[in-house]
Amino acid sequence: MASDGKRKKRGRKSKTQTTLDPTTSTINDEVFSVNNVEIVNSTTPTSAKKHENRRGRPKKRPKHSPEKPEKPPPLINGEIGVAPPVEGVTRVVPAMDAVVKVFCVHTEPNLSLPWQRKRQYSSSSSGFVIGGRRVLTNAHSVEHYTQVKLKKRGSDTKYLATVLAIGTECDIALLTVNDDEFWEGVSPVEFGELPSLQDAVTVVGYPIGGDTISVTSGVVSRIEILSYAHGSTELLGLQIDAAINSGNSGGPAFNDKGECVGIAFQSLKHEDAENIGYVIPTPVIKHFIQDYEKNGAYTGFPFLGIEWQKMENPDMRVAMGMKSDQKGVRIRRIDPTAPESEVLQPSDIILSFDGVDIANDGTVPFRHGERIGFSYLISQKYTGDNAVIKVLRNSKTLEFDIKLSTHRRLIPPHVKGKPPSYYIIAGFVFTTVSVPYLRSEYGKEYEFEAPVKLLDKLLHSMPQSPDEQIVVVSQVLSHTHVHMHAHMSAPMATILLY
Repeated sequence: MASDGKRKKRGRKSKTQTTLDPTTSTINDEVFSVNNVEIVNSTTPTSAKKHENRRGRPKKRPKHSPEKPEKPPPLINGEIGVAPPVEGVTRVVPAMDAVVKVFCVHTEPNLSLPWQRKRQYSSSSSGFVIGGRRVLTNAHSVEHYTQVKLKKRGSDTKYLATVLAIGTECDIALLTVNDDEFWEGVSPVEFGELPSLQDAVTVVGYPIGGDTISVTSGVVSRIEILSYAHGSTELLGLQIDAAINSGNSGGPAFNDKGECVGIAFQSLKHEDAENIGYVIPTPVIKHFIQDYEKNGAYTGFPFLGIEWQKMENPDMRVAMGMKSDQKGVRIRRIDPTAPESEVLQPSDIILSFDGVDIANDGTVPFRHGERIGFSYLISQKYTGDNAVIKVLRNSKTLEFDIKLSTHRRLIPPHVKGKPPSYYIIAGFVFTTVSVPYLRSEYGKEYEFEAPVKLLDKLLHSMPQSPDEQIVVVSQVLSHTHVHMHAHMSAPMATILLY
């Protein structure tokens, strides 16, 4: 496999998960490797090779031939023998016609010069047709879009698309096409249930390395709460061993029944990792779609505005007044702008969420023989829904009915397509701080290069009021006259000078 030539790093760098960049820039040259394609042959050539070196009576061979195909190792799609893979392929083929190629022209804001925009660039990714004349793709595939076009498999026409909703947190976008010709002969993809470990998956899309449709196969190797790199959130995700490369973003992952079980959206690029790709599972996809259908727009996933710690230490449990049969997690801090701050307090022990008991390590039961972080229960809810939280406070059990809302950070992880807020007076350029601003000013290694005070605000500070923002003097313009130019989107409370 080709090497990218980057220097090795240790520490936090090892946990970095990169979103799939649908552009064909030189950054992704390492994907041009035949090692990413695994060719699976049937067992027929092996048996034929055995026979060509044998002499004697060939008539006795058919007596054993029906039993032979049952013993070869399983194929990559998890089925045994020759006939099942052929049958599986015929079931998946009709769904492939619903996979489209997404062409997007992006125009990103210039966070360092907030009154300008960067030069536009183009990218290509994947998407697929669902019911209601709609198309699903990734949010990062159409981020800061100026124009989006779709092309069907086997077609030479690009159709202009309309973006209906962008879910930054879950990295999903919903598109539609007004031209009726686009929808002719296309059957929408059907969604399947959440797969189990070792279930076969087939990722279909238009990755870098060619213009035609591409199919990669693998199995589900892990199901847990994953870090979504684009949205800076933690939601349910699938880890698969099928190759996911730049351009696969937004493509569907099918099970062996031809049902969609997820959307390919990111992969782990690390010197010690191979074939680790991530898929957005159907529960997250359905949550996004139902949120849009219910509210007419994407409202987001609710989160509890708290910091919590595990209660695995027995001395800690005794100090907090927990009985031997009680389990839960301790609240360290609460976001003062969150609705739950009115009823919850620091040092409360959260025992259960909506009747589901929480273990001392912060996990809850998830299917047979599996456990998952209790934030999964919260992400299943919708913004504005109520939830019953049972807590232990001063050795007393209390229950609170809390209205859930989205969690706002002091330094937002993304600008959601909005232009940055700035203010210029006498050559001083004031602007609000966000993660895209830090990346623009200090590069991809902003977690190591940015000032410590800004990193402390990013990692540990909570907003004290709903409209609080961090404001910096990003630069001083050289000029002999006093000029004033303003474009303000919200009140600014905190000013840091650098």
